[in-house]
Amino acid sequence: MRPIVLKISGHQIDDPEFLTALAQTTAEMQSPVIVVHGGGKEISEMQKKLGIEPHYVDGVRVTDAASLSIVTMVLCGTVNKRLVRYLLSAGVDAQGISGIDRGIVQAEKMPHPELDMGFTGEVTGVNANALLEMLSNGITPVLAPLSLGSDSHYNVNGDHVAGAVAVAVEAEKVIFLSNVEGVLINEAVAPNLTSEETVSLIDDGTIFGGMIPKVQTALHALQSGVQSAVITNLTGLQSHGGTVFTQSGS
Repeated sequence: MRPIVLKISGHQIDDPEFLTALAQTTAEMQSPVIVVHGGGKEISEMQKKLGIEPHYVDGVRVTDAASLSIVTMVLCGTVNKRLVRYLLSAGVDAQGISGIDRGIVQAEKMPHPELDMGFTGEVTGVNANALLEMLSNGITPVLAPLSLGSDSHYNVNGDHVAGAVAVAVEAEKVIFLSNVEGVLINEAVAPNLTSEETVSLIDDGTIFGGMIPKVQTALHALQSGVQSAVITNLTGLQSHGGTVFTQSGS
């Protein structure tokens, strides 16, 4: 049975009620699951506590050396272990790891024509065998998107890590769990969209504002080779709802 990659955003990952329901829903899923999580909200909060102003370029966090220590602490420590604890309580045999462990996600420094992105990285490879081995033993990997570089480790966007992992393990689909149920068209969730339809809806203004980057992430996953991508919230995950994106003609 092919796995599902479940990307959990950082919006509600500190909410006990959300985490309890998410863990129970994950426990009830029939397919093996690889969890990839974010934690941007809590990273930014910790940066500000320590006198560092968060800096983004095109929605991606610029990670200097001091921020890398904070990202590592929050993602691999606080958020990862919290999520594992809730999953274990729901009966999921979860193991918290990062992309650094066993070289599961490899990365290099993200290039930028004008700025030094510091320790912000982009994925260059995924050790799929390590993840599939865990799944074959009934273990649910819970992956923080810190990734292994040749000279350091890198902070990589969690959505991009989820997409790369989904391609590498030949996942059934990748689900981006957010705080919205899906793409709304005429006040109703669109159950299915092709890549071409999605681009047209962005161009005509039907998809706008904060939904645009979510949709672009789903399309990026499709372009990377994932068969389908889903944007939904916890309610949609529980009801198999949300918006399913597929390549045109698929």
